[in-house]
Amino acid sequence: MTTPSAATPSAAPGTGHAPASTPAGVPRGRGSLGPVGLVLAGGVSVQFGGALAVTLMPRAGALGVVSLRLLVAALVLIVLCRPRLRGHSRADWGTVIVFGIAMAAMNGLFYQSVARIPLGPAVTLEVLGPLALSVLASRRAVNIVWAALALTGVFLLGGGGFSGLDPLGVAFALGAGAMWAAYIVFSARTGRRFPQADGLALAMGVAAVLFLPLGIAESGTKLLDPTVLALGAAVAVLSSVLPYTLELLALRRLPASTFAILMSLEPALAATAGFLILDQALSAAEAAAIALVIAASMGAVRTQVGRGKAKGAETLS
Repeated sequence: MTTPSAATPSAAPGTGHAPASTPAGVPRGRGSLGPVGLVLAGGVSVQFGGALAVTLMPRAGALGVVSLRLLVAALVLIVLCRPRLRGHSRADWGTVIVFGIAMAAMNGLFYQSVARIPLGPAVTLEVLGPLALSVLASRRAVNIVWAALALTGVFLLGGGGFSGLDPLGVAFALGAGAMWAAYIVFSARTGRRFPQADGLALAMGVAAVLFLPLGIAESGTKLLDPTVLALGAAVAVLSSVLPYTLELLALRRLPASTFAILMSLEPALAATAGFLILDQALSAAEAAAIALVIAASMGAVRTQVGRGKAKGAETLS
């Protein structure tokens, strides 16, 4: 699971990322192979970081792992961004605080989910939040098709009733998806109020402060174990710091539409990470379900991009 940069104004469905527009004059075509590789590397990093977090949970608990991830990521981002604390209005702080709350809830619910159900299905269910946001925001008839496709995938994933998945894990994943959608909305609002990634760094700090007491209550002195600290720092780097850097470099040369479609592949990357690291094999029905949700997310992205191009053409004419 990933987190968008607050410096950009919108996010793609099913991504949790806020893609930036491609600067004018940037070469495309063959030149986009480099940025595509960076984005895919970031996605792989995120999902393998999530798999590593699952292996850490028996040592530190789900809440403890989230606390370490948020705390380390916040420290790194604050050191790198050095955001100003003065000169912001109450509305600015209100926005960044809500952004931080959404971030904390999203991460907390997601890690509670992967503690109960496999990583691939958890990410697939979580993706439904941004996908629903995209469908509702677009209000085009074709999005009914994408919604139906996604729901079919969810039905397959649950075996017709989620009998094969822990119901509480499913509920946590869906809750994480709802928070992901809220996160996207407040990421955009924060990006309009704060320069560069300052808002993201501050929101990450808010999330870390809010979640740390929960992590201490669950894990206590386990969080001070050198092995736990090292693995927690690795999770933070793999799931937050490294993907942000790779995507920032990629988005300077990569069209936002391409970025969004690549991010729609996250459930597949999560399933692969779960299989390789956690030995979480998927049934044929679960693999088909993930494929349907990916297809629905890609379709919704392409619909939004097509609508934006049509509006641009109308404006020019």
